[in-house]
Amino acid sequence: MSDTETVEKAFVEETGEEPKMPGHETALDRKPKWEPRYPGSERLKGKVALVTGGDSGIGRATAVLFAREGAKVAIAYLEEHDDAGITREACEAEGAEVLLSAGDLGDPKHCEGLVEAVIERWGRLDVLVNNAGEQHPDDDITDITAEQLQRTFQTNIFAMFYLVQAARPHLKEGAAIVNCTSVTMYQGSSGLLDYSATKGAITAFTRSLSENLVGEGIRVNAVAPGPIWTPLNPCGGAPPEKVAHFGEGTPMGRPGEPNEVAPAFLFLACEDSSYMSGQVLHPNGGTIVNG
Repeated sequence: MSDTETVEKAFVEETGEEPKMPGHETALDRKPKWEPRYPGSERLKGKVALVTGGDSGIGRATAVLFAREGAKVAIAYLEEHDDAGITREACEAEGAEVLLSAGDLGDPKHCEGLVEAVIERWGRLDVLVNNAGEQHPDDDITDITAEQLQRTFQTNIFAMFYLVQAARPHLKEGAAIVNCTSVTMYQGSSGLLDYSATKGAITAFTRSLSENLVGEGIRVNAVAPGPIWTPLNPCGGAPPEKVAHFGEGTPMGRPGEPNEVAPAFLFLACEDSSYMSGQVLHPNGGTIVNG
């Protein structure tokens, strides 16, 4: 199939360029720290939250923290059933009701069905966390195929449009949308050209959607993590020589843990941030960025 034929497709399957992706957290020798670090205070009591990429990494840490804070949690993931099962058990241990949904968020029909399942189960949706993403390292822009380019945008930004479109009729005053952008949006990344470009799009989407919805009492914000130890990098998102020194370039000299990022999502999802919309938080190990 030629590149021209590929980009004419409305939906692109997994490219196979990174055979170990998506990564399984259970396969990592050093497990990310995702457990909540403090007692809950019912900041999301009675709320229903949908967290994409909730099987592992930042998504798992966020889902479990939301559960501890009293939310019912829907966890969307691609195909890592073992990781998703661990997240579900952790959320249920916090006393939460949980809904698991496997599938490709780059497919608008799947996004519609996902939101319908949440509404059918609980009758409402209060918090949407757009966290799922993928990345493929390429040092030369000519190595990025049209298929990979479309796939990366499809997963990282198209899916956010599809989910918000599906969720919009159910989001009422007081609802919150929190998107996951990245420090690469602000710094750039020579080896992640397509990925960093999607993160720039996500930040613009966040600010624009905030302007679009703030009058309806729906807040839209984002989190821009720096290097965080999740399956995304060691399972194919970065070459081994870079993984060995992952995060050492931050002022703190180390990668962050998922449970150091999840509280930023909680803050933006709950009423603690009631006077914030169109903003981005930066848990990135001390790297100074503008925005």
